[in-house]
Amino acid sequence: MEDHLVLAPVTRPGLALTAICLGFLMITLDATIVNVALPAIRSDLGGTLEGLQWVVDSYTIALAALLLTAGAGSDQAGARRAFQLGLVVFALSSAACALAPGQAVLVAARAVQGVGAAVLLPASLALIVHQFPDARRRAHALGIWGGMSGLGLAAGPVLGGFAVDLVGWRTIFLVNLPVTVLAVLLTRWTVAEAPRQRQVGVDLAGQLLSVAALGCLAAGMIEAGQRGWTSPVVLGLLAVGVCAAIGFVLVEANASAPMLPLGVFRNRAFSAASAIGFLFNFCLYGTLFVLSLYLQQSLHLVPWAAGLALLPLTLAVGTNAFLAGRVVARLGTRAPMVAGGIAGALGSAVLATLDVHGPLAVLLVGSVLFGCCSLAMPAMTATAMSSLGPAQAGLGSGVLNAARQTGGALGVALLGSLLGGAQDLIAPRASMVLVALAFSAIVLLAVAGTRSRSRS
Repeated sequence: MEDHLVLAPVTRPGLALTAICLGFLMITLDATIVNVALPAIRSDLGGTLEGLQWVVDSYTIALAALLLTAGAGSDQAGARRAFQLGLVVFALSSAACALAPGQAVLVAARAVQGVGAAVLLPASLALIVHQFPDARRRAHALGIWGGMSGLGLAAGPVLGGFAVDLVGWRTIFLVNLPVTVLAVLLTRWTVAEAPRQRQVGVDLAGQLLSVAALGCLAAGMIEAGQRGWTSPVVLGLLAVGVCAAIGFVLVEANASAPMLPLGVFRNRAFSAASAIGFLFNFCLYGTLFVLSLYLQQSLHLVPWAAGLALLPLTLAVGTNAFLAGRVVARLGTRAPMVAGGIAGALGSAVLATLDVHGPLAVLLVGSVLFGCCSLAMPAMTATAMSSLGPAQAGLGSGVLNAARQTGGALGVALLGSLLGGAQDLIAPRASMVLVALAFSAIVLLAVAGTRSRSRS
């Protein structure tokens, strides 16, 4: 039975929005802040390049695989309660990351962080929709909420670099604790509970298969960097991952309450937007991982300098994502996605020419061009949300975010595997060529799978 007993409407919407955005900011910040700390983590805890990939991917895999189930659970338990639970899990796992005595413990704690993030993300969006019933105020609040993604992306490498140099890599996780305490208190004081939805069955088989598919595919790609693509271990992991993915599709097609209703992909525009979201994060997360290691282990930059070297890229991503909303309103969704894909492909091509003896101007030009890829972000989201209609907005948002996080996890796994396992990494030419091809695919998807939507 649906629960209509909710708290009184919030009287301090600004503080409520601050609480919600703080939680979302930590999700995006922790996806990027760890990149510049990876060499320091390796130096302190030991381990291999493959282990560093797992430090990044264990977080992203848990977030991607649990996002849809966590969203449904948030609707049933109450978004406010789920949001606070996610904050507590995120804080405790952040403390475990900071105290990790070895790489294995750090990877496990990062996975639990991903679980907390999976609970936080859909709950934060649901709370904004409930807190701001007026359409105009809701749109403004959602714009601020979305801006946290660009802020976290831009600030992560810089803050991480300075934190590692000034205090140590463990600081990047400890900083989450006071932010979490503040977010929990503000949530309790200012955020009203959202109505609960009726209880539905849990798609346990689908959830287990999705974790197995994503985990085995990522593991196979990561191991390929050390063992080679023809290794029996690599081929076995990839085969299990493919079989689990096929099993997931079969289960979802026949489940009474599937975590991923496959019918949404009959909509061509939504399918194209989801594929673009997957490829976008594949390129972005994979490139940030590769460049962070390259700058420190090939060019031998200290962490704060590596963070500043990444700033043109992350600032370009954040700025263009913010400005692209106006472009979508004037020109529709197709043009920004095509422009973003072309810019990303050109930037990747420039970055593919990086050489340890080459000028840093190549990095600057390539980074700024690459960062313009974010012109596609608002257009991609707008296409996904408008193609399904208001009744399926929550489902569409969940599927799109799951696709993006899955792309990010596989991007780190595959592009990182192309670097090899040496201490001094080679220039990331092969990785950047693959990224350029992925951006080219975004252009083709934008042209073939979406239609231009102009402002009415």
